[in-house]
Amino acid sequence: MTSPVVRGSRADIVVVTGLSGAGKSTAIKVFEDLGYYCVDNLPPVLLPKIVDVVSEARGEEVRVALGVDIRGKEFLPDLARVLDELREGRSAVHVLFFDAADDALLRRFSETRRKHPLGGRGGAKEAIRKERVILSSLRDMSDVVIDTSRFTVHELREAIVRRFHRAGAGELQVSVISFGYRYGLPMEADMVVDVRFLPNPNFVPALKRHTGLDRRVSEYVLRARATRSFLRRLSELLHFLLPLYRKEGKAYFTIGVGCTGGMHRSVAVAEALGEILGKEEGAAVVVHRDLPRSSLPAKGGR
Repeated sequence: MTSPVVRGSRADIVVVTGLSGAGKSTAIKVFEDLGYYCVDNLPPVLLPKIVDVVSEARGEEVRVALGVDIRGKEFLPDLARVLDELREGRSAVHVLFFDAADDALLRRFSETRRKHPLGGRGGAKEAIRKERVILSSLRDMSDVVIDTSRFTVHELREAIVRRFHRAGAGELQVSVISFGYRYGLPMEADMVVDVRFLPNPNFVPALKRHTGLDRRVSEYVLRARATRSFLRRLSELLHFLLPLYRKEGKAYFTIGVGCTGGMHRSVAVAEALGEILGKEEGAAVVVHRDLPRSSLPAKGGR
């Protein structure tokens, strides 16, 4: 069966997929708030027709979000072909895969008392394992993997709005995320740089309790010769890479900047890098993932 290619206005299509319990339903609601026409659990072969109908009805640039997951597993083999056909037309297609650690998914199923779509004798844990295997091809074809293990509903909403309310379809959206290695790597990062070699404000009593957003901490980190040299070389690399990513049609680029606790060095460097990219590459979104944790008891030097 060959799907028709949308013939109307340019379409901006977001495929929302991922593991059960990882936040897809919340994501669909956010896209509705952003003005997308949302359809959940629609067979992919019908997507071009939906886009065509919405285009004719609204007479404007069409924005459609489609929920695809394990509930329609018999239709999953059609998805890649349909998306390729849409891309061959005038449509921009983004695939978002929502993931989470097994313990987070198990906790959510326990709290909501909902049964996993693949639930059987093996229980939720075995169902999650099977689901990961079945959806592995969707994860591989995704543009962005969003790990919601530590997200609240509000943080998930902010992450989606941050990506989709700003730039238009086809633009490269650049994000800089500071993080602490003790809390794990940011799953959505395309590139990660380690700044634990820089001078550490954690060992300066007057700076220890402040974050990289504090002017004194920022100046302490950024005035170091190693920091200045690092930022210069990193910005040169990014200025080389980003135009090439744009040329290839990449929709998002996220660079993670990590120190031990995500409180001092990574925050100061991420802010500086965001300012550099903002001036020379266009607007860049800067997010400090682990700053809310800075009030937690320290487990060693940051």
